[in-house]
Amino acid sequence: MKNFWEKLPKPFFCLAPMADVTDAAFRQVIAKYGKPDVLWTEFVSADGLVSVGRKILKSNLIFSKKEKPIVAQLFSSNPIKMRQAAYYVAGLGFDGIDINMGCPDKSIEKQGAGAAMMKDMNKAREIIQAVKDGIKDSRKKVSISVKTRVGYNKNQIEEWIPFLLSQNIDALTIHARTRKEMSKVPANWDFIKRVVEIRNGMKVKTKIIGNGDVLDIEDGKRKALETGCDGIMIGRAIFGNPWFFSGKVPTVKEKLKVMVKHTKLFEKLLGKSRNFAVMKKHFKAYVNGFDGAKELRIKLMKTENSGEIKAIVDNFLGENKSML
Repeated sequence: MKNFWEKLPKPFFCLAPMADVTDAAFRQVIAKYGKPDVLWTEFVSADGLVSVGRKILKSNLIFSKKEKPIVAQLFSSNPIKMRQAAYYVAGLGFDGIDINMGCPDKSIEKQGAGAAMMKDMNKAREIIQAVKDGIKDSRKKVSISVKTRVGYNKNQIEEWIPFLLSQNIDALTIHARTRKEMSKVPANWDFIKRVVEIRNGMKVKTKIIGNGDVLDIEDGKRKALETGCDGIMIGRAIFGNPWFFSGKVPTVKEKLKVMVKHTKLFEKLLGKSRNFAVMKKHFKAYVNGFDGAKELRIKLMKTENSGEIKAIVDNFLGENKSML
């Protein structure tokens, strides 16, 4: 298997997979203004990909060469469908396939997928093997990784992590909380340190990626140094700041201009498959922390297309030249 992970710096930085956030438009904006070392798609239902619903889900797997290396994240509890989906995704040219074994969404867990995998190691083993088989069927060189948490209702590191590391996977992302904790408590990076110790003790080459409450690049580097993990995954901190990975601090004008570009790109790439309302969580993130932000946000939340967004932003910038 081709392992692009070996070529990355230490620590490397990744964009976390986030539903209704890390879509094709958002990733292309990130890739232009502050590209991380690895990008992730949103999580995608393997079951859906091998059903008549594939047409709708295809938009989740649009990507450009500028985003590479890029990893597609899949979820399922059905080994047959997971194998078929992995075969399909490998054929699209992704650098890696990641298996979601940590999502706490109840609708995902009801399917036996996401965080529910932590309660059934035999099923988890079957799903990992299914992805390997699908990649093998495709005859493509694609890496395999898993994203999970430290346990379901309690810390299960001593059982769960050695099991995953024994599956010959290229990378393992650990969200430093249990499923029960969701994001209600601070991420515990001592858990990441312990995962690294287990990896080293087992003498496997799997890259360990830490995830949870990373504030900025310097904070990420510090956490990597303290825990020994190979990579850092960033989620919520990227909202409204496509420059995050570059370290640049944008002006209000730059943020608003990029917000308009982001909106136009969303319409171009995803306008036929996604509701425009998906963009509104981004408007909230782009527009804050400056005079007039609240009033501007209220106007933006009433819009229905990128033309309206551009007109409102142009008007705001014209009226606030002295401030900006």
